[in-house]
Amino acid sequence: MKSVGNFIGGLFVGAALGATLALLYAPQTGDDTRKDIRKKINELEDELESLRLKLKEKGGEMKDELKKKIQEVEERIERLVEEYKNPTKAKSK
Repeated sequence: MKSVGNFIGGLFVGAALGATLALLYAPQTGDDTRKDIRKKINELEDELESLRLKLKEKGGEMKDELKKKIQEVEERIERLVEEYKNPTKAKSK
């Protein structure tokens, strides 16, 4: 999970740096440059929100899968404990 966060963080830093450099080297007026910067910031904020929602959704899915796996392991442990306590019953099943 941490590596996903690092990747997303790096992605945004790279995108912001690239956009900034492109705007600074573009031959246009300061007003136009500021408008472009505001537009790019808004786009990046929207993209960040979209990624945040996707990450939240994936986190929920992972949580559900983990709960299911834990429940399966608990059931297996209960069966093994029962077999250990009553070896003759377990063989007759």
